[in-house]
Amino acid sequence: MLKIAWSPIYCHSLPQGHRFPMEKYNLLPEQLLYEGTVSEDNFFEPSAIDDKWILNTHDPKYYQKLTSLSLSKSEIRKTGFPLSQELINREIHIMQGSVQAALFALEFGIAMNIAGGTHHAFSNRGEGFCLLNDIAITSNYLLDHQFVKNILMVDLDVHQGNGTAEIFKNNNKVFTFSMHGKANYPMHKEKSDLDIGLPDKIKDQEYLCLLVENLPKIIDSFQPEFMIYQSGVDVLASDKLGRLGLSLGGCKKRDKMVLNFAKTSKIPMMCCMGGGYSERLSHIIEVHANTFRLAQDLYF
Repeated sequence: MLKIAWSPIYCHSLPQGHRFPMEKYNLLPEQLLYEGTVSEDNFFEPSAIDDKWILNTHDPKYYQKLTSLSLSKSEIRKTGFPLSQELINREIHIMQGSVQAALFALEFGIAMNIAGGTHHAFSNRGEGFCLLNDIAITSNYLLDHQFVKNILMVDLDVHQGNGTAEIFKNNNKVFTFSMHGKANYPMHKEKSDLDIGLPDKIKDQEYLCLLVENLPKIIDSFQPEFMIYQSGVDVLASDKLGRLGLSLGGCKKRDKMVLNFAKTSKIPMMCCMGGGYSERLSHIIEVHANTFRLAQDLYF
């Protein structure tokens, strides 16, 4: 069964002025239920993650400042959100959602978190609407429990996964692969194990050729036992912040490629949603929904 992490806290705790396009966290499950792609049984509501798993990835001093609401104005500004206890509570539920989804993926082959993909959170600071890094926390959880020996992180959000790259820069058990806009945020890129910087307005064919050229090689050489897929939809031509040129169909082909590579290689995968900032909310919902439709069709 396709298991999907979702909670009302994913949307309702966001501060006013940050609701769009965060409304997707409510609208996406509604769409998937309405069209019959999933049922209520597919969803699970995560609890708050235990602090020890956050501290296994993040600097204790940073986490103490975060939870005591004592970040400096500059530190808060870099996160992009006004700091609040509600926001922190949201974040720690998202972290647990990704961990639980990863455990379901080990059982069923794939599982999803409707939120997550907080790849701009560094070990010691937050950036870009990311306070804690669910990708890194989940990876360390799986490795520390010895559920898997190594993990491939496939980050196809339009923005480089700079926080994830920093956290795992000296860890050969996690391979970080990021295809992102070369001229987009963050201006200072960290060094992933493999970075592919994309030119502005890149179209479907060139993008997909780069993906099919590189991802199988990584899988063959690294032989991952688990994959985490950051499936941001801010690669769309319609995205306000993305600057790339993918169509809705191209984005669906991208997801199908990644999921097929994982399935045929028998590598369990956890998918988290990442960014999406198109003017039309319907575009965001449709392209995110395609990821879930593909998971249901290909695996179940």
